Amino acid sequence: MQTQVAVQPKAQFKEQRQESTSPTQREIRLLVLDIDGTLAGRSNQVSEPVQEAIQKAKAAGVRVAIATGRMHRSAERFHYAIQADMPLCSYQGALIRDPVSQVTLKHWAMDWELAEDVLQRLQDHPLVVHLYIEDQLYLRELSPLSQAYAQRSQVPFQLLSDKQRGQKPTKILAMSEDVDLISELLGSLRQQYSREQLYLTRSEPMFLEATHPAVNKGNAVRFLAEEVLGLSADQVMAIGDSDNDIEMIQYAGIGVAMGNASAALLPHADWVAPSVDQDGVAAAIETFILS
Repeated sequence: MQTQVAVQPKAQFKEQRQESTSPTQREIRLLVLDIDGTLAGRSNQVSEPVQEAIQKAKAAGVRVAIATGRMHRSAERFHYAIQADMPLCSYQGALIRDPVSQVTLKHWAMDWELAEDVLQRLQDHPLVVHLYIEDQLYLRELSPLSQAYAQRSQVPFQLLSDKQRGQKPTKILAMSEDVDLISELLGSLRQQYSREQLYLTRSEPMFLEATHPAVNKGNAVRFLAEEVLGLSADQVMAIGDSDNDIEMIQYAGIGVAMGNASAALLPHADWVAPSVDQDGVAAAIETFILS
């Protein structure tokens, strides 16, 4: 399996770290993995080589966690497929919950008034809008995009009604096959809402996602590493492929971008792995943990 070295510079704050050892010399104690485009590709499954590499990492004493934009209930099967042994970080890290005990360690939800304002602004555009409350998917209206999303996520859905008014959503998702519209809308919303009001990101080119301002995968990984395990950032390796992985790639001592990663993510990575279809996660584990 051929590997590639990163050709993009690290994020500035990584350059400012005092690094006494090279990335390959660090002792990684926590491995955090994104799902879509990282663990799973078009097949929506984890390949055998990736599963085997993860088990070897665990045998070497590395703890394993998932950090995803997916719903908790949609991500659980991947947690069990790779036999992860840390709480699951879903909704971009807005919900950190142990799938075995179902104990919630952290949950950052949006205030309803702000969520309602966002929904009103989205209503002016030809978008498919999802609302997530208590790990339940609510649709503003049924559409082929929503049906395909629910089928791939393997979750049920309900139509949004007045019963949900006033409840605090974990995430708002707007979808469109017009990726230029999503880009324009993301830029517009970032001008209308400050970073202290909303965290806005994309996990896929056609997805625009809004959550509580404290939410991002970097904060979730930091919580697992420092507050749960008592580790430092240099003992963490994170692997992702999209814009919503930037913060955790920046945080981790070794941040790996997949070969299929977005252009926005690449400048923040220490290393670029092969693509998801080439089992890039397995290559990264072999290079930085098992070598």
